Amino acid sequence: MSFDREQVLRDAAALLTRRATASLDEIARAAGVSRATLHRHFPGREALVRALGALGVAQTEERLDAARVEEGDPVEAVRRLIEEAIPVSGFLAFLYGENQLYDDAELNAGWARIDERVSALFHRGQEQGLFRYDLTPAWLCEALYALIAASAWSVQDGKMAPRDSARMVGDLLLGGMLRERS
Repeated sequence: MSFDREQVLRDAAALLTRRATASLDEIARAAGVSRATLHRHFPGREALVRALGALGVAQTEERLDAARVEEGDPVEAVRRLIEEAIPVSGFLAFLYGENQLYDDAELNAGWARIDERVSALFHRGQEQGLFRYDLTPAWLCEALYALIAASAWSVQDGKMAPRDSARMVGDLLLGGMLRERS
């Protein structure tokens, strides 16, 4: 039987999305492999989390591309980005908390690329007079990430319907950052 690394990572992400403290034994079971097999490919939790971080960067960059954040009206681009991010919000919520634990230059460079693209979107909205100037693009990025993570946790806890996630995140974020029209 061949080892499907990406599928194992996706299975691990699915479990860790629901139970961030799952053991390596539980992760191996969820992925349908033995703990020994998991350990051969990921010699510990840190190696697994680093691999998940790389997958998270790749998925987030794919979502940014699909949302076409560099195109069109910034408000609509923010809504597209949220719509694209919500399906992987649980995984991103896990990484949002977990990636603070490990310092990895390659992963940090990936997250910096993501921050740069999202910040540019917010900056473009400010330049067009749509978004408040007193909220920095860096702060708006953090607010967006936190709201996406919170939506995942709320869905997981049964406090929000999955179909409402994107709208609720978008309404709250945009409601706070849009400039009042005079």
